[in-house]
Amino acid sequence: MELEELLSKAKALPSIPRVVSEVMTELNREDPDPRKISEAVATDPGLTARMLKLANSAFFGLTRKIDSVHDAISILGFNHVRTLVQAVALSSSFKTVPGVNLEQFWRYSLNTAKICRTLARSLKMSDGAAFTAGLTHAVGDLVMHIGMPDVVARIDWSVSPFDMKRAEAEKAALGYTYADVGAAFAAKWDFPEAIVAALKHQLLPFEGDTYEPLAGVVHMASWRARAQEINLDRDGLKATFPDVVAILLGLDLDMVLDKDPSEWTSAGELSAFLA
Repeated sequence: MELEELLSKAKALPSIPRVVSEVMTELNREDPDPRKISEAVATDPGLTARMLKLANSAFFGLTRKIDSVHDAISILGFNHVRTLVQAVALSSSFKTVPGVNLEQFWRYSLNTAKICRTLARSLKMSDGAAFTAGLTHAVGDLVMHIGMPDVVARIDWSVSPFDMKRAEAEKAALGYTYADVGAAFAAKWDFPEAIVAALKHQLLPFEGDTYEPLAGVVHMASWRARAQEINLDRDGLKATFPDVVAILLGLDLDMVLDKDPSEWTSAGELSAFLA
């Protein structure tokens, strides 16, 4: 199936929920209005409940409870509220995906997002954009499983989604990868251009004329999260370490491992995310 044909399938590329679109529009303004954001979220009780559950999980490591969207804005700030809204919208838009263990998928994605955040901070980049890019970097895989389940099942049979060679197998079979599909998804949901570019170039962030440091962060973080998911030992980490990307980011293996989450994503965090 050609990429444009896949993207034209409505069920494969879900539309951004109306209330989420309204909230994102307000958050993208130069001076967002907390009242308008709270009022928009309040029109969807389900979204409100899931946002508060996620905000009070270990996701943000808060020491006090958040009881309202207004509290979330006041305590977390606009960037983290943006992440909350996007995370809830993503998990609710992909309730069932043929051939995908969603608990494993989101655990891996959340771990990638956490590593993106700490790497971005150390590199003086936006940790909010990095977290969102990490969280959404593999959504293209979900879109592909929904839009062409039989085709992707054959790829799954030969190459695991967590195999370091996965993208090569997709490119050989289809002519495009989950990164291309994910970038199209992010563009449809009106994500910032920096995040769309990071998703599009995450596999080759510094090839040719391309220079996308945020894509490099996603590349590095997703490598580390995949390695954790398949339990690579130290020798396996050394053998698969993306050293060229690391050099261009000014990192080495120990520096990357030092940015591991203080706690890898727990069942509790997943339950809040998937509620």
